[in-house]
Amino acid sequence: MNKKGLNAYKQVGIRDQLGTADPYQIIQMLMQGAIDRMVMARSAIDRKDLAAKSEHVSKATAIVKSLNESLRPVDGGEDVINNLASLYDFIVEHLLEASRENSSQKIHDCQQIMTTIKEGWDSIPQDVRISTLSQKESLLAAGG
Repeated sequence: MNKKGLNAYKQVGIRDQLGTADPYQIIQMLMQGAIDRMVMARSAIDRKDLAAKSEHVSKATAIVKSLNESLRPVDGGEDVINNLASLYDFIVEHLLEASRENSSQKIHDCQQIMTTIKEGWDSIPQDVRISTLSQKESLLAAGG
């Protein structure tokens, strides 16, 4: 299968996953996408493929910005939200610096931070996810 066909196949798979994913899973997918793009950017720097590096850093940055914009405070969780927002801002800033400097190490640092955030997200117990989603659905149904 050629690269174009493989990419089209992957896109269909991603669309199928998004169609059945709950909000927690969508965030997981976005986080993994950012990490994957950072890995690709580091590889592009190592190959001295500056066009690919720019593309991957740009996509990773866009994903992290989207994650930051999607943050919503939950009762008692304002500190966590503020800390995540600061980490996302740090990642975006350092990805842009890494791109300007062609620094594989800075991208690696961002990748490690994003991986740690994702590991925390992944560790949220299923019953907490279900409870949180049920609460949000109840609020929406009540017009809140």
